[in-house]
Amino acid sequence: MAHDPDRRFSLAVIADAHFHDIEGDYAVPSIAVGERRLTLQTWAHSRESTRVFNESAGAFDRALETIAARGIRHVVLLGDYTDDGQRRTTASLERRLADHEAQFGTRFYALPGNHDMFGPWGRHQSRYFLQEDGVPVLVTSDGRDPKPGSIVTPHMYCEGYPAALLSMARHGYFRRPVDWWWETPFGHDDALEARRYEVVSQDGQNRHLLVDASYLVEPEEGLWLLMIDANVFEPNNGTFKTGSKGAFIDSTGAGWNAMLRLKPFIFDWIRDVSARATALGKVLLTYSHYPAISPFGDGGDGFERDLFPGGVAAQRIPQDAVAEALITAGISLHFSGHWHVRGVSRRKNANGELTNISVPSLVAFPPAFDVVSVCHDDIAVETVDISSMALDQAIVALYRRECEQAGLSEDAALSAATYGEFLSRHTKALVLHRYFPREWPAQVVAAIISMTVADLLRDPVTRPRDGADFYETVAMSEDELKAIDVIGLVTDWYLIRQGGSIAMSYLGNRRIAVLRGISLLYCEKIDDEDNRAVARYLATFFRSLIFYLDRAAGPTAGG
Repeated sequence: MAHDPDRRFSLAVIADAHFHDIEGDYAVPSIAVGERRLTLQTWAHSRESTRVFNESAGAFDRALETIAARGIRHVVLLGDYTDDGQRRTTASLERRLADHEAQFGTRFYALPGNHDMFGPWGRHQSRYFLQEDGVPVLVTSDGRDPKPGSIVTPHMYCEGYPAALLSMARHGYFRRPVDWWWETPFGHDDALEARRYEVVSQDGQNRHLLVDASYLVEPEEGLWLLMIDANVFEPNNGTFKTGSKGAFIDSTGAGWNAMLRLKPFIFDWIRDVSARATALGKVLLTYSHYPAISPFGDGGDGFERDLFPGGVAAQRIPQDAVAEALITAGISLHFSGHWHVRGVSRRKNANGELTNISVPSLVAFPPAFDVVSVCHDDIAVETVDISSMALDQAIVALYRRECEQAGLSEDAALSAATYGEFLSRHTKALVLHRYFPREWPAQVVAAIISMTVADLLRDPVTRPRDGADFYETVAMSEDELKAIDVIGLVTDWYLIRQGGSIAMSYLGNRRIAVLRGISLLYCEKIDDEDNRAVARYLATFFRSLIFYLDRAAGPTAGG
């Protein structure tokens, strides 16, 4: 096929929508709110989770409205399109997509994420839902030994492969008559029986045939979307009963690292697709739920391991061999989700360069999706921020009722007016209720949790090595430094790490200057003989902040 000099394509990419149907039937009594009846998950869960739950439906609708207004007719769902793969949730999402397709002619192309399906059998899911009086009730699919007072319903069950694919059958996983081209790593047959591969535990005792959901689709002549199922389930050693969750290692931390071991045939297929795309003059865009390069960039890898060696991100960092394998296979551009990060990362070797574009989530800061535009042979990526969306104050009122009933402190997020403000303040709640307890060294948290920045810079345990001139360095008075609490400063670090230039715009030039000035005070190495473990940790933390500030302000401004 000859190159078309006038070809133009446009498509949207939504990652980690984590859709929850706030008006769905989960067998729990709904709450009357005006003319609506809502089935809401608890704020107590949201403030400890890297995503919010009840806001997902409104955010997803806003994204689809924006996409329709722009006339975009192709949408990639980059995995974790459901809250946790619950049957009721998946069915509600599928209806939403089908209705949107019928109204606007939009085509959706889905990929599985670790929250959409689990292994060959699926797994039970449980959630706390709010009741009218603000008291939570546990709703679960697991009726084997239910907690007293809980509600048991099959609506909450998360399907596995291939049942969960059938629930979203019309959205890419199977061939449609309107496709210009469609294939899988196994050929042109879309039957599930034709798409199986074997996985074997290291001891050889645990063997399973699993379905691979990867596919190549040509939605418009000349545009190839290479959709890679990197949702890998590795068998544990030993023998297990059918249906045992313990038979597999959870896919959450596996991704492309496990692909190298368990799905080598995918790399052969990618190499073949890439070669054909070049020969036929196709525009090739590659997608998977999991990043092929750390979204935090070269320096960010080391910071994650140094700061949080047992943290989630450090455990999920892709090996260099992943990028090497994709470059060797001919891939230069890859889109990913999973980490709820806006970022652009690159790896280069003698054979070429791979760019990984990390697409942000709709339910974490910054709430956004990407629009990919192809003009001739140029590919442009725009991040569309939905932060200005109004917050549903009726839901917030129910959160307040819950906090009152449970005796929870009221987080600042509940005073937000817009969705972006809500998510930025939710990040502060995460610092207190998740990151500090789970990932930060207890010694560091104990030292800084009640400090202001003025305390941080003066205290013998936390001060930089030579902080005598810190007022001049940060260009602030002591009163101004006393007005900034360290928890707020740590929250800013997470916002910049996750949101890049969007966070920079949100925080503003003055706050950025303050963050940079404080960070510069910690740049000088604090030697081991100083015997100040907390100060040494803070020095690494602030060096990473400078890295993320520079990266966010750089030419790609990716994150």
